[in-house]
Amino acid sequence: MDVITYAAVVDVCARLAGRLSDDVLDSIRVHYAVGEGYLAESTLLLSLVPESAGITSEERDLIRRILEDPDHPELDDVLAVDEVPQVHRFGPGGAPDLRADALLAAEAPKHGSRSLHRAWREPHGGSPATWVYVVRVAPGTDELLAYSGLSSRLSVELRAPWLVEVVTEGRDLLPYQAAALAAAVEI
Repeated sequence: MDVITYAAVVDVCARLAGRLSDDVLDSIRVHYAVGEGYLAESTLLLSLVPESAGITSEERDLIRRILEDPDHPELDDVLAVDEVPQVHRFGPGGAPDLRADALLAAEAPKHGSRSLHRAWREPHGGSPATWVYVVRVAPGTDELLAYSGLSSRLSVELRAPWLVEVVTEGRDLLPYQAAALAAAVEI
């Protein structure tokens, strides 16, 4: 995968945060991070319709750029929206998971972290409330590899269900990540 396509993949995944289920998006990010583009693409295409993850025309064009077949018929069935709804509220939350805080504070610098933040995500709809860690990384850091490494450590070492969002310092934030970061506390 070339650099431009990989950047589009990172963008698509960030845009779909909070709209696709957390497990599905995790699978897509990890598959792309480890070079399993076919599995990532299949998971993406097979999830957008059943999860009612509406996409804007700009997002549809962006997704077409990362697909092996830009004219894949599955994409035509995805709900079109004019504006992306914010389906979660973010706040500082209650009692933090101190083990997760410590683990991520130790691991994040190994993945290019410049700062680590934690916010509590409450859904407007059906998904459960959860902690979201926003990791700001240095420019040039591979966001998908950082995501994969940090989320894997949380899962394997602590069996913690908390979410990780990786954003590059200096880049404009998308609405989901901006809302999480605005409500977060720095660790």
